[in-house]
Amino acid sequence: MSEQVQASHILISHSNAPNSDKDISNEDALEKITEIKEKLDSGESFSELATQYSDCPSSQKGGDLGLFGKGAMVPTFDEAVFKLEMGEISDVVETEFGYHLIHRTA
Repeated sequence: MSEQVQASHILISHSNAPNSDKDISNEDALEKITEIKEKLDSGESFSELATQYSDCPSSQKGGDLGLFGKGAMVPTFDEAVFKLEMGEISDVVETEFGYHLIHRTA
């Protein structure tokens, strides 16, 4: 059986992302996710920030993506989440969907 993790994420999408209805440039999206990372680094709640800012439907669950195995996510996201230790939050990760912060929860 393949290794599985549980993770939450915050996604800031931009106008160049597939299926995005966001009217925000790549640069502005990167600036926004960087500001959110600073809030996390100063102790704010990942779940609350995900609910408030994330462009993913998972924001309604505090960013929780549930349990998933290797290969379930796009390669860049997959690689980042499987490098994290339990409880660790990633630096900014860019995928075709935008910019992510990933919190490995299990």
